[in-house]
Amino acid sequence: MNYRLPTADDRKLWDLHLSGFATRADGMRATWLAFGAALCVLWTVECTAQTQPPEIPFDSVPDFLHLPADLYFGEMAGVAVNSKGHVFVLSRSNTTGPAYGAAAAQLLEFGADGTFLREIGRNLYAWSYAHAVRVDRNDNIWVADKGSDVVVRFNPQGRVTMVFGRKAEASDENAHPLGRPKPPLPPIDGLFRQVTDMSWDSAGNIYISDGYINSRVAKFDPEGNWVGSWGEPGSGPGQFSTLHAIVTDDKDRIYVADRGNARIQVFDTAGKLLSILRIDVPAPADARVAIGNRPAETGAPPAANGTLRPGSPWALCITPGPTQYLYVADAFPGRIYKLTLDGKVLGWLGSTGKVLKKFGWIHELACPAENEVYVAELLNWRAQKLILHPRRG
Repeated sequence: MNYRLPTADDRKLWDLHLSGFATRADGMRATWLAFGAALCVLWTVECTAQTQPPEIPFDSVPDFLHLPADLYFGEMAGVAVNSKGHVFVLSRSNTTGPAYGAAAAQLLEFGADGTFLREIGRNLYAWSYAHAVRVDRNDNIWVADKGSDVVVRFNPQGRVTMVFGRKAEASDENAHPLGRPKPPLPPIDGLFRQVTDMSWDSAGNIYISDGYINSRVAKFDPEGNWVGSWGEPGSGPGQFSTLHAIVTDDKDRIYVADRGNARIQVFDTAGKLLSILRIDVPAPADARVAIGNRPAETGAPPAANGTLRPGSPWALCITPGPTQYLYVADAFPGRIYKLTLDGKVLGWLGSTGKVLKKFGWIHELACPAENEVYVAELLNWRAQKLILHPRRG
């Protein structure tokens, strides 16, 4: 059976159907609403969440991570948690070199109680500009470095066991930062241009978001062999403007934070687009901006200012368990949203600021349990452990 994207007339007709049945029996209305949910999947309709979800009460554990006296965090690019509850943070710290173009990446491990355990990969060849850290089901530790264009897998003991991509050669007389010609240069199999994140399906296949320039998802098999990729720059279905994060649910659906387009695109393992999710929760009139000018919120296409629009996904995580939830963070107004996997916003928490329970550009999330969320912040140079207290209806 073939499916097509609905036209504007289709959607108007659908709205009339819903309004016409609004006054009929609840059972009939529920049937139409269920049918609409099915259309969201079958037609790849953009599923926009409701606008007034509740605020979720929460606490932040004070002084959770305990650094040695001579060690400091920089911009906190990533946070992840393994099966033992150990917390891994990827910080733009241990900076070496000149003021411009310096290396800035450091991977640190803490116990479940926040006690510092070790540094992993000190002076690693891949360290350039930290972007994301994840832990897989076997407790391997994965890091995406945006500066070196390399993804590294460490085993639980902290040894390098797999490398993806390749760093530019230091001996090349023409070595320089990546350019951004328009139109972009075509991507090259097995190489990245400003890579951002990684995820895995139930069979162990690896998905890497590549990222700022190549605008695609790269797929590798469990042994690290190149399989293929999908995506290109743009704002249409299946196109991307900064793939900033990537996660996979238990049904092997792949969620990509298409940050520049202010949306989450959901795919199957072959790269088929299943749905597009947008978070439509207006920012408060008095919402603060972490840094810079207040972004335009209406009247502009997503590509014009998608990165700082309310609900634009900077970070994603999916909880374990029989009922999974998707957590999404934006930069403005600096909130975390709790969603069902089909895109319904169940609640939100937080706002922009510098004190505890406030956020400054959340760059990565980890959610080992439904009501336990870890937050890595760029502007506040820290990671917070949050305990959520959702109200039960």
